[in-house]
Amino acid sequence: MRFPLLSARRLGLPRRAVSQILLTQLAIAAGVAVLATGLFLAPLSAQLDDQAMRRALAIAQSAAADPALAAGLLTAAPPAGGQAAADGPVQSSAERIRRATGAEYVVVMDLNGIRRSHPSPDLIGRPVSTDPGDALAGREVMEIDEGTLGRSARGKVPLVAADGEIVGAVSVGIAYDSVRDRLLGAIPGLLAYAGGALAAGALAAYLLSRRIQRQTRDLAFSDIAGLLAEREAMLHSIREGVIALDPGGRIRLVNDEAARLLGLAPGSAVAGRPLDDVLGAGRTTDVLAGRVAGRDLLTVRGRRVLVANRMPTRDGGAVATLRDRTEVEHLSRELDSTRGLIDALRAQDHEHANRLHTVLGLLELGLHEEAAEFVTEVVGVHRSTAEQVTERVHDPLLAALLVGKTTVAAERGVPLRLADSTLLPDRLVDPGGLVTIVGNLVDNALDAAAGSAAPLVEVDLHAEGRTAVLRVRDSGPGVPAARREEIFTEGWSTKQPSGPRERGLGLALVRRLAQRQGGSAWAGEAADGGAEFSVVLPEALR
Repeated sequence: MRFPLLSARRLGLPRRAVSQILLTQLAIAAGVAVLATGLFLAPLSAQLDDQAMRRALAIAQSAAADPALAAGLLTAAPPAGGQAAADGPVQSSAERIRRATGAEYVVVMDLNGIRRSHPSPDLIGRPVSTDPGDALAGREVMEIDEGTLGRSARGKVPLVAADGEIVGAVSVGIAYDSVRDRLLGAIPGLLAYAGGALAAGALAAYLLSRRIQRQTRDLAFSDIAGLLAEREAMLHSIREGVIALDPGGRIRLVNDEAARLLGLAPGSAVAGRPLDDVLGAGRTTDVLAGRVAGRDLLTVRGRRVLVANRMPTRDGGAVATLRDRTEVEHLSRELDSTRGLIDALRAQDHEHANRLHTVLGLLELGLHEEAAEFVTEVVGVHRSTAEQVTERVHDPLLAALLVGKTTVAAERGVPLRLADSTLLPDRLVDPGGLVTIVGNLVDNALDAAAGSAAPLVEVDLHAEGRTAVLRVRDSGPGVPAARREEIFTEGWSTKQPSGPRERGLGLALVRRLAQRQGGSAWAGEAADGGAEFSVVLPEALR
């Protein structure tokens, strides 16, 4: 059976979080004050009882040490009570001790337990009201007991004669009412201290509640719980990665999309761990940690191209957002390929138009043989170029790419040729990856060689066993030795952005694709100047 939860409103409690916290703190402070008072009073009562019993015992010991008291007990005849008993030597000595010490009574008894002294003379000569056996046996006794004068704290000691024989006992009582009075007298002061502590606690609780009120913006607990639930639902439902860091660079929160984009295992416990330990070294870690400044920073994580933005928080931490640009970059690369194909077709169209005009002119002039020779020569040049590529590069995707790049290079006035050692069989494991690598390197080489005095781009692509080796040389200005590693960093580029597409990913993708296949990519200097980019892909061929 289910029972609905009682709300704060139904219980008559305030809804605001600060008010509930204040009431809770006041209740705790009052409870602690009452508990502390009770814990102090409980041992205080026992302590006062013990002090009273020890005082009675000390008085009894002092009385028993008086030799005149033992001698008077031995020489005096047993009294019968009344005025004669009140004037006896034992009674006189006992009353003198009682008045001097403030005890309730000092009773001297003989070996038969008969009183020889008592504050009430009528009781002298009668047996004592409690068992005197322990004291008469030579043992000292401390107790709280009920007697003829009421409840008292008692001390009993044996009374020893000069020859060492026990001749009786001395019993001294301290009125228990005086002990209770001392206990009750201590309560007002204790309550005053407890009240002061309660007031200080109430003041501290009030100040703390005011601070909590400012920090929670005077919200109710239900509102805070609702906001937290909405925050969790929002963070884990949005299609944008969110990762929060504390001032020490440790991860506070990673939503589901961020875990997916960063390649973290589902359900992995990364909260509280340093960012560098979770992601490892690299540009992605540097961007998220704030070591690389800027907006819409590009980074590559695994096979994904990410756009990251980082915003510091008041406490010194930060919140970073991640967007997946992999598909956009893929489409951009495809668009680049399409543009390259269009450029190649446009160049061929322009060239074909010129050649058709030439053929038309020759025919109009009646130079039929010259026209035939011209057409044969043009077709032969195109055929020889395609045949030269396909004879050395047997993979159809790579061959088509190189033929298209040759046409584009010719339009830009940059000769593109294959090195004599080029020979690649049609046994590639990942032809698409190699097409991306070759396309990026050839495009960069054409851009670099286009402004040189003797432009030239040379591609060397061959196999060494199951390893594919690629070298692209250009006649451009080359890459300084100090920057040959920096150029493979995501976002690094010497070119200005064209349109919405970001620059600085081509070489980064080249190296990432090479490393994904267990290979490497680096930049160097060509033999005749310019730059030479090399890529080695082990196990690239079947």
